[in-house]
Amino acid sequence: MSKEQENNKEQENNREQKNKGKNNKQIWIIASIAIILIVASAVLVYLMVGNNNEDDSKISYTDLIKKVSDGEVEKIEMTVGSTSVKVKLKDIEEEKNSIVPNTQAFIELIQEKVEQGIEIQLEQKQRNVLISISETLFTLLPTIMIVALFVLVFKMQGLGEKGKVYDDTTTKVKVKFDDVAGLEEEKQEMIETVQFLKEPEKFTKMGAKVPRGILLYGKPGTGKTLIAKAIAGEANVPFISMSGSEFIEMFAGLGASRVRKLFEKARKLAPCIVFIDEIDAIGSRRTSGSGAETENNQTLNQLLVEMDGFDTDETIIVLAATNRPEMLDKALLRPGRFDRQITIAVPDLKGREAILKIHAKDKKFAENVSLKSVAEDTAGFTGAELANILNEAAIVATVNEHELIEQSDLDEAVKKVTVGLQKTSRVISEKDKKLTAYHEAGHAIVSRYLETQEPVKEISIIPRGVAGGYTMYKTNEDKSYISKTEMQERLVALLGGRAAEKIALNDISTGASNDIEVATKIAKDMVTVYGMSDVVGTISINTEQDPYELQLLGEKYADAIGAEVKILLDNAYLKAQSILSAHMDKLHEVAETLLKQEVITEEQFDKFFE
Repeated sequence: MSKEQENNKEQENNREQKNKGKNNKQIWIIASIAIILIVASAVLVYLMVGNNNEDDSKISYTDLIKKVSDGEVEKIEMTVGSTSVKVKLKDIEEEKNSIVPNTQAFIELIQEKVEQGIEIQLEQKQRNVLISISETLFTLLPTIMIVALFVLVFKMQGLGEKGKVYDDTTTKVKVKFDDVAGLEEEKQEMIETVQFLKEPEKFTKMGAKVPRGILLYGKPGTGKTLIAKAIAGEANVPFISMSGSEFIEMFAGLGASRVRKLFEKARKLAPCIVFIDEIDAIGSRRTSGSGAETENNQTLNQLLVEMDGFDTDETIIVLAATNRPEMLDKALLRPGRFDRQITIAVPDLKGREAILKIHAKDKKFAENVSLKSVAEDTAGFTGAELANILNEAAIVATVNEHELIEQSDLDEAVKKVTVGLQKTSRVISEKDKKLTAYHEAGHAIVSRYLETQEPVKEISIIPRGVAGGYTMYKTNEDKSYISKTEMQERLVALLGGRAAEKIALNDISTGASNDIEVATKIAKDMVTVYGMSDVVGTISINTEQDPYELQLLGEKYADAIGAEVKILLDNAYLKAQSILSAHMDKLHEVAETLLKQEVITEEQFDKFFE
């Protein structure tokens, strides 16, 4: 990542932090108001009710009138503005409570009885200020809540403005195609899009229409967002970015409203690019469900209308990125909406080396560092993962107090990312250490005698992550396809560790659990996905997406699949034992060397077979 990219990212993060701060402040204000109202209501209820829930302290209004007439009442306390009164009877020390329907009429009654010679003390008190405030707040509570709700909805209606705009007036996109590596064919496809934005007249004269949308899909970290920014940077046009999840809210209709506001903004800035990241959040297949599904349908429908409703003279291109294109609605993928669908694949060896060189620009490396060797060891890695490896290498070099990043730092970073953190402080018993040594030696030796398997690069019995040891292999080439023979020999290599435990130690352990799990998955895929079984036949059954698919074929097929998977695993296990039995001397030599020095390099391993 270049310094310009880092500056852009830092400015973007600052804006996001400011927006988060404003939203958090609004939430705190609303929450504080709600808490104050709840507390005030509770105080009001407590003060008004008090101990009135006790039946013994209550006296009915009719009984109170009778006792007043009979002269049994000594004192009456009244509060201004309240219908509740406290009554002190002459023969009873405990005060009673009563509710007076009409306080004015009750006071006139008391005055009349006093004039008749009945002694009654009437005391009137001013109303408690706290009760008055609480009652006022309690009365205004519905109004305040409605106003707060309207303010909240109004604020959320304006969140269509959430789309970040990058242009000359704010932050210009400075990412160029030179900052994107490992996607040469994809970049060539995007150059046409840039020409559409720069010179639309050139294409309209020929009768060509500007593409409405381009869908980028691939694994996470392959560079979908980066290439979208590069298009905006090359075309030098405004770039509006928004995530698919930002359209969805708890209030119905807001998603569709945000889509309308987003495209209104785009029309004002045209020619421009609208980028929707993780579009599967709003573009998934429509259903006939209710609730949240209905809201998603409305948002998607609005997006379909907006993309199909562009005027012919509007130069607006919608870029979208997703990791799951199979989830998207078919109406969204038709020509006229997303005219082009581009797969952003993981880079090959040449692409990985180019990506590493881009991310290595701002780092200091020693002369002996070979980025090509790192690229060879990271087959299947995405651009984001490669950037992470170089960052980890810089951290390792700093911790080791190296002035420059050395090859050993890079190798350690690769191991740290692929296998896990090295745990040199873990105390391991001699028995476990010996078992791990034979287990890893079994993997290495079995792989050595299998033609399709990669050469061994390093063997170690030093714990990393959750593994007690590991065997690393070199990657000489990127493979698009895997043959049946290669998959069968992969099963043999995976079960080589368990076979070594059984042959050398006459015992087995839980250390092979992950190997068996991976081997079972490969064997099952060979039978149910890739059609590599002569017994079951050329058939594909995806039980992960549809668990009931296997039931449609009947129990006969289920039994045949289970039997075939077991045969594949049993044969692989027997072959691994056969290889080790034929080379027991090598197994003991490698295991004993591991017990002495804990790590065996590629050169040391090859010497065992010279």
